[in-house]
Amino acid sequence: MKLAILSRAPQAYSTQRLRAAALDRGHEVKVLNTLRFAIDLSGEDPDLLYRGKLLSDYDAVLPRIGNSITYYGTAVVRQFEQMDVYTPNTANGITNSRDKLRANQILSRHDIGMPATTFVAGRNDVRGAIERVGGAPVVIKLLEGTQGIGVILAPEAKVAESIVETLHSTKQNVLIQRFIAESRGRDIRALVVGDRVVAAMRRTASGDEFRSNVHRGGTVEKVTLSPEYEAVAVRSAQIMGLKVAGVDMLEGNDGPLVMEVNSSPGLEGVERATGLDIAGAVVDFIANQVAFPEIDVRQRLSVSTGYGVAELLVHTNADLVGKTIKESGLWDRDITVLTLHRDSNVIPNPRSGVALEPGDRLLCFGKLEEMRSMIPERRKRRAKVRKLPKEPLQTEG
Repeated sequence: MKLAILSRAPQAYSTQRLRAAALDRGHEVKVLNTLRFAIDLSGEDPDLLYRGKLLSDYDAVLPRIGNSITYYGTAVVRQFEQMDVYTPNTANGITNSRDKLRANQILSRHDIGMPATTFVAGRNDVRGAIERVGGAPVVIKLLEGTQGIGVILAPEAKVAESIVETLHSTKQNVLIQRFIAESRGRDIRALVVGDRVVAAMRRTASGDEFRSNVHRGGTVEKVTLSPEYEAVAVRSAQIMGLKVAGVDMLEGNDGPLVMEVNSSPGLEGVERATGLDIAGAVVDFIANQVAFPEIDVRQRLSVSTGYGVAELLVHTNADLVGKTIKESGLWDRDITVLTLHRDSNVIPNPRSGVALEPGDRLLCFGKLEEMRSMIPERRKRRAKVRKLPKEPLQTEG
């Protein structure tokens, strides 16, 4: 395949390893500076210019986009997507992961365990926010910080209020998060490629430092994850829309707590800690996808008027509990069950005799109005477009 690596740091360890892994496997690969692209929307088909010249054809693109150029970088990735060039990390996936608040909102919607988190805009709300996450000490995070930068441990509520007030005065948005004492300055970084964890390491903070980032002097060691931790890591990456990701988790008393999902994870620490060819695993995954690409089923199946993809929660419809898919009446209503999600298990194309249980989530394709009507408390009729009033609008003059 012909692969483009989007990176402004061609000499960086991760970029060099990915390039070498692709060349070792016989692929053609080029490292392209993300900021040297121009997006051309003037013609009938979407195009990209690189250094002023029309970009040649590529089979796949691997984004390695820094935080400082997220907006422009994701615009370039989106243009590659419009040109049907495969990317393991979509523009939406990268955007979702970069904003810590947005990422937390998305993950919490899917019941992913995380440290208790709040977001406030004013100083008067800080004390209540601290109480909601369990009291001081708390961790204060900038929404777009990386490598441990913009992460502050506030030992007391008054200190937290002062920190938040100072950051707000500089137009910074912050999260207030529960401090997980039992993690003891340690966390887990799991490297997810496709639908599996290919490697994992435990990072331990140095001295009195509570941040375990390698850039802050933390040490790393290879670790074998339990099935629970692996499942959470893979599901978190998939929810964010990322096929290549570093998922950072704390080891809480009740199980894994996801802190962050990184769309451009560094490879140096985890490769040296594990001795595994992570770059090669990434390249192999991309090559397999180019040969047989996945599709966005929601996008492809939502083009027909009145039809689409939606998720039905069995516990919101008591009539479905205990019935098999055949007995549920879904087929009679022109609704097909694509997958059944039960706890952390996914059952693709479930058989008609599978009995439905409380908490099951059904990913379905069918008539949207029929699916909406199966959730009585949230049922909404199609809004009619009203006619303009006979009297002209009153304008201020």
